[in-house]
Amino acid sequence: MGRLTGSWLNGPRAARDNDSDDAPRWRGERLGLPESGPGSAAPVGRRILAFLVDITLAALVTWAFTAPAPPGNWSLLGWFVITVVPVSFFGVTPGMVLLRIWVARVDGSSMVGPWRAVVRCVLTFLIIPAVVWNLDGRSWHDRITKTLVLRR
Repeated sequence: MGRLTGSWLNGPRAARDNDSDDAPRWRGERLGLPESGPGSAAPVGRRILAFLVDITLAALVTWAFTAPAPPGNWSLLGWFVITVVPVSFFGVTPGMVLLRIWVARVDGSSMVGPWRAVVRCVLTFLIIPAVVWNLDGRSWHDRITKTLVLRR
C-alpha cells in the first residue's frame, strides 16, 4: 500500500531508495567532512541555540537604545547587524562563538563575504529556507549561498 500512496506518507527516510548505496552514513560525508569533532557538520541543536542566543542578544542591545520602551521591530535591525557583519568577515555570530560552531564556504575560501552573509540572514528571517535540511545537514540558505556550518 505504501508504494501506491507514495513514500512521503512514511516520512523523509522512506523517500530515499532503500537499495541505494549512496546514502551518507553521517551528515556531511558526501562533502568530505569528518563524522565527528572539529570540521564536522554542526548539530542542529547547536545551530538553534546559537540562533536563540543571537536574537536574545539583539533584543537586549536594541533595548539599551530604546529603553524604557521595548525594542519592538528595531531588534530585527540589531539582529541583522550582529549576524551579517561578523559572519561576513569572521564566519561567526556571537551565539556561534558561544556554541563553538562557524560558517564556512564550500569552496574553502577564508571569508564568507558580505553578499553571502546578507542572503543567509534574509533567508533565516523567512524561516522556511533555514529549517528545511538535506541529508548532509545543510539547509536551503546554506545551499543557496554555498556555505555550511561546522563544529570548531
